[in-house]
Amino acid sequence: MNGVATTMRYPRVLTIAGSDSGGGAGIQADLKTFSALGCYGMSAITALTAQNTLGVRSIHAVPLDILSDQIDAVAQDIGIDAVKIGMLHSAPTVQTVAAALDRHGLRQVVLDPVMVATSGAVLIDRQAVASLVRELFPRALLVTPNLDEAAMLVDRPLRNESDMEAAAQQLLGMGARAVLLKGGHLEGEMVSDLLLVQGAPPRWFRDPRIPTRNTHGTGCTLSSAIAAWIALGAGLEDAVARARAYVRAALEAGAKVRTGAGSGPLNHAHAPVPMQLRPLP
Repeated sequence: MNGVATTMRYPRVLTIAGSDSGGGAGIQADLKTFSALGCYGMSAITALTAQNTLGVRSIHAVPLDILSDQIDAVAQDIGIDAVKIGMLHSAPTVQTVAAALDRHGLRQVVLDPVMVATSGAVLIDRQAVASLVRELFPRALLVTPNLDEAAMLVDRPLRNESDMEAAAQQLLGMGARAVLLKGGHLEGEMVSDLLLVQGAPPRWFRDPRIPTRNTHGTGCTLSSAIAAWIALGAGLEDAVARARAYVRAALEAGAKVRTGAGSGPLNHAHAPVPMQLRPLP
């Protein structure tokens, strides 16, 4: 030790999600996003996947005691300012994560209910969906389903903005405190996302669609960026707006790049910022 007092720390964000061997989604996308936004990223891996830009070949679940130990290890030593939750493929996995959130008093949680990969592969079983709603909706600051995931949760197709608003209201009724319903799968030249918070009027975000085949990991990246901005001190609505801007810039920067034969990744490092510093409490 050099005797110099330590007075600063980094904004700390934990991702609890699956690993993507292709590097475009999952914890790999999450960690790239945290770093690009100046946060210190940590991970608790829920499952290993063998996948690339063409699809998911196989999934191997991480033992629940190892998952729990990962969360405990970083929470007890490094500390956590915000959490992003992604792929939770089984009900016991959901329950393990919920218990860990309570054990460590983690409340700044962004839940991305990952159910179907960009390639169409189903990543969660039916019992896990019910457990996800029951155990994690009330514990999350924000839930960020895409159109297909929201349709699975409310059990009906969503074809327009009116359907989206009704579904978001229903998700609040299922226990969510706030919902960012992503409308990128709707047809048209504009992309519409809806932020609905308990007790507040709806806020729509509408932007021109970015023409690109490289959309793998977009949802993972957005939820991670929201968690990063929350760790940096932004309010929820501001964090969503800033995260959407980051994702759109990453899509534009990677639009003409060829990575693999299928749906390629975003350019997460299009405009990285230095690691941010915060005073120790």
